[in-house]
Amino acid sequence: MQLNTSNNYADIFLSNSDLLDVRAPIEFKQGAFPNAANLPLLNDDERSRIGICYKKQGQEKAIELGHKIVSGNTRQKRLEQWINYAREHQNSYLYCLRGGLRSKIAQQWLAEAEIEITRVEGGYKALRNFLIKHIESADRDYSFTLVGGMTGCQKTKLVRTIENGIDLEGAAYHRGSSFGAHALPQSSQINFENVLAIDLLKAEQLKLKSLVLEDEGRFIGSVDIPKNIYNKMRTSSIVVVERSLEERIQQLLQEYVIDMKAEFYDAHQNQDQAFQSFSEYLLSSLNRIKKRLGQQKWSELNSKMETALSIQHATDDIFSHQSWLEPLLTDYYDPMYTSQLKNREELIVFQGSYTECQQFLNEHV
Repeated sequence: MQLNTSNNYADIFLSNSDLLDVRAPIEFKQGAFPNAANLPLLNDDERSRIGICYKKQGQEKAIELGHKIVSGNTRQKRLEQWINYAREHQNSYLYCLRGGLRSKIAQQWLAEAEIEITRVEGGYKALRNFLIKHIESADRDYSFTLVGGMTGCQKTKLVRTIENGIDLEGAAYHRGSSFGAHALPQSSQINFENVLAIDLLKAEQLKLKSLVLEDEGRFIGSVDIPKNIYNKMRTSSIVVVERSLEERIQQLLQEYVIDMKAEFYDAHQNQDQAFQSFSEYLLSSLNRIKKRLGQQKWSELNSKMETALSIQHATDDIFSHQSWLEPLLTDYYDPMYTSQLKNREELIVFQGSYTECQQFLNEHV
């Protein structure tokens, strides 16, 4: 029986195809693609045992052991998972690490159950290498325009409204500051690069020559922007968004307090536990910049934050948080960004309100 394979990696990503990843969980955790579901042929322990057998006794014995381990009820349960996935996700693709034995076995078992699924030639490695090439050439393929501005100016939102905008913070699943984490864990470095590369691939499909990016530091949370892209960003034109202090305080109140509390409540069934996790997020975020704030300023803000959290927990009143948000902006974020931007003043090509910057970018970039 001739089983379908594909090496049209661009089409797989551009069509946002669903992906059945049969690698072991430890491999999936190290790096995966959007739209991928991990339903492994071998779990971590089984993979380790077979790997040891392969090294000591060779491929034939390792394959024999694999069939012995994944047999009977174990085989049937894993096959049923694949069948259910393939039925729920029409036109999906199947892969393992290198498009070898594991994905071939899974595809064959599915075919015997009269389920057709296309196997990716070269597997995860080939898909990953394809994406890496788009990152490596990005600084040569595109000109960049950066969206800058003080914290709370809705820079990320603006980038997302522009057709040729690339959302670095969305790819990183982090807002790029001490308070930028989400309730769920951040993307790994590899996953960040995969999402970024797919965004670049889509820009290529649209035949774009210029990209709009948010003005970021080298690191977005725990991931770092690829060196070639970051180096080009440091010499790219900047459009600076301007908003009043009051507007920015309200923006941070929305992001850091209202939205983050909602995220933690979605992530926890127990409301007391959810509020505790939310409180720890705020306090630990402030603690990360303790050295930069200095002991006295940190102590003042920490005390105000604890008071605001107590009031919020007791009454649901969120406005006490403004007592620490305002000095966080005026005494920490604003001076830091002003200093950083001063070193690149010659790169500023436009300054204005959110709407004015949006219009400029749409008309000139």
